[in-house]
Amino acid sequence: MNLDGWIQIALYGAVVLALVKPLGSYMTRVFTGERTLLSPVLGPVERGLYRAAGLDARQEQHWLAYTGAVILFHLLGFAVLYAILRLQAVLPLNPADQGAVAPDLAFNTSTSFITNTNWQSYGGETTLSYLSQMLGLTHQNFLSAATGIAVAVALIRGFARASSGTIGSFWVDVTRATLYVLLPICVPYTLFLVWQGMPQTLGAYADATTLEGAHQTIALGPVASQVAIKMLGTNGGGFFNANAAHPFENPTALSNFVQMVSIFAIGAALTNVFGRMVGDERQGWAILGAMGILFLAGVAVTYWAEAHGSSVLNGFGLTGGNMEGKETRFGIAASALFAVITTAASCGAVNAMHDSFTALGGLIPLLNMQLGEIIIGGVGAGLYGMLIFVIVAIFVAGLMVGRTPEYLGKKIEAKEVKMAMLGILCLPLMMLGFTALATVLPAGLAGPANAGPHGFTEILYAYTSAAANNGSAFGGLSANTLFYNSTLAIGMLVGRFFVKIPVLAIAGSLAAKKTVPASAGTFPTHGGLFVGLLVGVILIIGGLTFFPSLALGPVVEHLAGAAGQTFATGG
Repeated sequence: MNLDGWIQIALYGAVVLALVKPLGSYMTRVFTGERTLLSPVLGPVERGLYRAAGLDARQEQHWLAYTGAVILFHLLGFAVLYAILRLQAVLPLNPADQGAVAPDLAFNTSTSFITNTNWQSYGGETTLSYLSQMLGLTHQNFLSAATGIAVAVALIRGFARASSGTIGSFWVDVTRATLYVLLPICVPYTLFLVWQGMPQTLGAYADATTLEGAHQTIALGPVASQVAIKMLGTNGGGFFNANAAHPFENPTALSNFVQMVSIFAIGAALTNVFGRMVGDERQGWAILGAMGILFLAGVAVTYWAEAHGSSVLNGFGLTGGNMEGKETRFGIAASALFAVITTAASCGAVNAMHDSFTALGGLIPLLNMQLGEIIIGGVGAGLYGMLIFVIVAIFVAGLMVGRTPEYLGKKIEAKEVKMAMLGILCLPLMMLGFTALATVLPAGLAGPANAGPHGFTEILYAYTSAAANNGSAFGGLSANTLFYNSTLAIGMLVGRFFVKIPVLAIAGSLAAKKTVPASAGTFPTHGGLFVGLLVGVILIIGGLTFFPSLALGPVVEHLAGAAGQTFATGG
């Protein structure tokens, strides 16, 4: 650990915080239907889309209709993407003559991209055509991100409205999220990435001759446009198998920094949207404060662990920290920061191999996902995931003082608490249930490359990443099999929809309630006491649920490493 590393971390935090208010203000105007700077240009386009779809933008939906629209939208998206992948060999823009994607892999990939997970059991440059990457994956990167934002905005309306039977129109919300938020940022962002050296071409792969005289084929393609939305929309994945560690996906230190900022930008700003729409910006800052505490703690532990190295490395005189699996152009600080950001924000893009992190350094990214990726989280998903924990925290506070729980003037009753717990508990069911299954079945045990606790962590990380809709891979796991493709896809679906549906049910229930005026006994939810309570509830629930699995994996590996025992590949 050094001063340069902490300066990088501090600068990153300052830039993200500086974006919260302006971006939050802009998005609030977008989703409340107010005029923005882009309205003269995009307004006619928006109205044209509604006319083409036969949609009345003024007609809002009950939460059941809103939920039905979300599910239908994703089903159609899955069908289109699956067809593109299966028919890839006969479709245009395929300069490398990639064949049709296998049925189980196409199922896994289609599920992955409609759920904003972007888990990749394939190498993009050796498996997919340009058309599949653009019309299939990049297209879904926009739409899955937009649906996450739409659901978050619907939940905000639930808190902001009183005695209302509707929570907005999904079709309007998803259109505005795409048209006014994602596209206007991605266009200049793509141009910036091209300027930094990222390819953006429909030309064929390049052939080169190395200094030794060997022939090499260099994969190219429309990379920059996909990277822009995969980062901004916290989709993750990558055009290339090496992801953001590949020089064509992350050419410079500046591109690395801007990509990290873009991962957090919308998720952090949505807390400000929440505060503005409920009429008290302090509420949004309190939620962002809880997220910030958890984020900084994770960065500190990961940076310390990687900078300190391990007992085994130090025993060989390698005392400069753990550089295994990291790009020398980024170093330990930027690699540790990226790892925490991408797993806190449901992004899943990586600029270093998490499999090569120290045991404790790899524990934090795993824990970030197990908590439901509520530390900023995926665009939209982070906010509504955190608000689920807010409901539980308010319920706990009500039990302690013997008072009916209230939040923003809404009584938190049995229905809301039950829906919140359903949204919380479905994640460990997928993460731990499938991990247990994979560690006893031959098809599951054939996947990990390592023995002992490290191999267990490889399996646990995969199912945690899938259910949390993160998509990053720990590495060392051969997941492109029928067993893993199928079970990981199920985890992705449950992790996305079994959280969204309870969230929309909560939104509908709260919107229908009357607002209760604050009184002397009302628990303030914008101060340090509430932030501390919220962080405590998150850590207690996460600790009780996941500590046994973490103890079997990274904790045991750390203790064994301190005693000089390693778990080499195949050993």
